[in-house]
Amino acid sequence: MVQNIENLIPHRPPFLFVDEILSYTKEEIIGTKTFAEKDNWLKGSFTDFEFIPGTILIEAMAQCGGAGVKLLGVADGVFGLVSIENAEFYSGAKFGDEIKFVVENIRLSEKIIKQQGTAYIDNKPILKAGWMCVKIS
Repeated sequence: MVQNIENLIPHRPPFLFVDEILSYTKEEIIGTKTFAEKDNWLKGSFTDFEFIPGTILIEAMAQCGGAGVKLLGVADGVFGLVSIENAEFYSGAKFGDEIKFVVENIRLSEKIIKQQGTAYIDNKPILKAGWMCVKIS
């Protein structure tokens, strides 16, 4: 399934962290992101390991959830991330890894989006987190 993610969420490079939405239902959104060499500005966090910062991975998962909600047509407008809950990191992600985000929709309304998700590399979980976004315009 190919979409122009820039038509779904307000983020733009270099802060656009979703490549593709693979599927979306009112229950679950699945998308992917591969951080490539062009994203080398992120390498400063872990120079010896070349890990993608965990906060960027959470942002990418939230962007994936937001793009899926937009495809569902449930909420319109611009939403901002206001809270992150229970973030757990199991492994690092490196540049070139394809990261799959599986996002569960907990609450979808015109003003509030509450989701939680798991990020995977090669079907192994690397991150779990929950978050909430509210409508800002």
